[in-house]
Amino acid sequence: MIVILLTLFVFALGIVVEGATPAAMVGHFGDGFWNLLTFAMQMALVLVTGFVFASTPLFGRILGSLARRASTPGQAIVLVTLVSLAASFVNWGFGLVIGALFAKRLAREVPEVDYRVLIAAGYSGFVIWHAGLSGSIPLTAATPGNFLEDEIGLIPASQTIFAPFNLILLTAIACGLPFLNRMMLNHGGKVVRAGDIQLDDRDEDHPEVAPATPASKLEHSPWLGWLVGAFGLSFVALQIVRGEFALTLNTVNFGFLFAGLLLHGSAHNFLRAVDDAVKGVGGILIQFPFYAGVMGMMVGSGLAASLTDLFVGGANATILPVLAFLSAGFVNVLVPSGGGQWAVQGPIIMPAADVLGADKARVLMAIAWGDAWTNMIQPFWALPALAVAGLNARDIMGFCVLVLIATGAVLMLGLTFLP
Repeated sequence: MIVILLTLFVFALGIVVEGATPAAMVGHFGDGFWNLLTFAMQMALVLVTGFVFASTPLFGRILGSLARRASTPGQAIVLVTLVSLAASFVNWGFGLVIGALFAKRLAREVPEVDYRVLIAAGYSGFVIWHAGLSGSIPLTAATPGNFLEDEIGLIPASQTIFAPFNLILLTAIACGLPFLNRMMLNHGGKVVRAGDIQLDDRDEDHPEVAPATPASKLEHSPWLGWLVGAFGLSFVALQIVRGEFALTLNTVNFGFLFAGLLLHGSAHNFLRAVDDAVKGVGGILIQFPFYAGVMGMMVGSGLAASLTDLFVGGANATILPVLAFLSAGFVNVLVPSGGGQWAVQGPIIMPAADVLGADKARVLMAIAWGDAWTNMIQPFWALPALAVAGLNARDIMGFCVLVLIATGAVLMLGLTFLP
């Protein structure tokens, strides 16, 4: 619904502000509509491969073993925050799933913990996803052939994800967030126990039906998945040995796809996990063509250039990253997708960075951080975790607002003053 309203809003702006005709705006929309098909598929696969990887038996055993280490509510909160942070850094789809599943396991091990704080802590680690290994904006900028390559060139992950300023920000949040979440215990009014909630047990093991036919036996055999998974990962190893490996959306998806296949073993288990994962990609597949159409209208009508001039007129190279961060946080409330947001904001802010002589990599990461930051109050990505947890957005929103305030202060200071 929001993407449709955004489309109509930009359509009207192009007519009122730029003097474009309705026919011209429709033409720009149609011409751009299919320009992000590759990007949309890449983003859908980030979610699918992360979900599949998280649902492997290996991680089920790891989560169970980790959960048994917590004996008090405070330990449970700190532990789920650390696991969520680590998983979200590796892959945002992986982090969303792991955070929710681990919180449920901890709720069983420590039943006296406030379940709302536990789920909020499991989701809070998602605040760093866009600065991690699957961050759609930095990885898109590093991927050859991306839709902004002609305007900004290729920006490798060494200048964005692995830049010193970004690693310092990640470290600061990773050190402070567990303690912030721990302080929220017993400060949210009435305590809600997991026993009060009807938990969804989709993460539990399901009994396998014994294969009866040769085809079914092959489908359930782990050897096929192990063989194909190792075959795919050998290509990644070969690239690393040859010094040809680069962190891009394609390499991240490739690695997670074959690692998931290897860890699931049988084609049956792998495809069952894929079936569960694809339920969450409908929004990406439908929304991204609209974002491409919006981008087409903004660029074709001259609206993107006018907004760039607005940014340039009120900024300088020092404050542009913070302005980019705050604007990205606002836009994320309307466009709850990092990739879709980059399609809308990239053509506006990156030319402004060029004109002002600002550090393009830092400005790019400011947009990425701004998108991830307001996910704490934009419930779109929290919905899968809430569905598994059996909670509503209002149950965790107060805790997430505190995370928003604390991380926002750290990020604005860091983006301004860190070298």
